[in-house]
Amino acid sequence: MARALVAITRLAHRDEGQDLLEYGVVMALIAIAAIVAVGGVGDVMNTLWWGPIAAAF
Repeated sequence: MARALVAITRLAHRDEGQDLLEYGVVMALIAIAAIVAVGGVGDVMNTLWWGPIAAAF
């Protein structure tokens, strides 16, 4: 049990993968922002361009 506790403590104090995790979080936030932006632009494009075209036919 003591060996497991020592191993867990060592893992908790290591910060080797911290940068990779931070980059992953930033990339996820950028992806979410891009999805929201494209969704908003898509709605505007549909209303401004495709709505009048569909109504003309």
